[in-house]
Amino acid sequence: MKRENPGKAETVTEKAGYDPAGLVREGERVDDLQRGGLRIIQDPSLFSFGMDAVLLSAFASEDPILQRKKDLRGLDLGTGTGIIPILMSARIPAEHLTGLEIQEASADLAGRSVALNALQERICIVRGDIREADRIFAAASFDFVTCNPPYMIGSHGLQNPESAKAIARHEVLCTFEDVSRAARTLLKPGGHFYLVHRPFRLAEIISSLTGSGLEPKRMRLVYPYLDREPNMVLLDCVRGGKPRLKVMPPLIVYRERGVYTDEIYEIYGMDPEEKKHSRQT
Repeated sequence: MKRENPGKAETVTEKAGYDPAGLVREGERVDDLQRGGLRIIQDPSLFSFGMDAVLLSAFASEDPILQRKKDLRGLDLGTGTGIIPILMSARIPAEHLTGLEIQEASADLAGRSVALNALQERICIVRGDIREADRIFAAASFDFVTCNPPYMIGSHGLQNPESAKAIARHEVLCTFEDVSRAARTLLKPGGHFYLVHRPFRLAEIISSLTGSGLEPKRMRLVYPYLDREPNMVLLDCVRGGKPRLKVMPPLIVYRERGVYTDEIYEIYGMDPEEKKHSRQT
């Protein structure tokens, strides 16, 4: 498998040519993130962010440590179009957020979205490989790390394993072992690693995390409906933490078909009454 940009990093948000008047290109769209006036540029031909990224940003941001400390520095591994650091910039007072992304097109979108929101002083997008993260950043240089990694193992059955969507969904360019190893190396002792994944890989994920010195401390399962199986798991791990896991109440996405629960409306910054009214009219 071809590796993009091995051993090198490019700070995308510092590239010249980001004219605010021309940030959005033909075929792209700008989505309102419903939080603090934030917007994000998306290209429908590439992988667009989903609910998992939104839920992860909310899950991480509710940590009291992130809420009260202003001098923190965070890293998002495999940031894609930058959705997690952009959302977290409005949720927590962290001093600086960095997004690491291997795909040139996605990193470029992320950099332009950062510029669109005038967040260059707080968010930096770096193009580079998670497997080379310890050569891009200094060890123990971040207070917290987030990651919404590829969920599916390998590239078996993929017609185009090098496509943007395949790389985002499948472990084509990195494995979960690579992710947990990078998080452990880059976190300060006692630092937090927040991630979202699929429950069917939970045993493997916890084994990998604890083997890397990352102890799961909080876990929350996400259910599409109250009577369905969970389809996401949110985890908060601490580098060098002592074994003790708190299982949080379940997060239910839909109250009924097409209607979110109040907690999901709150996470998205939407008014459920307005949504109810719009459905009726």
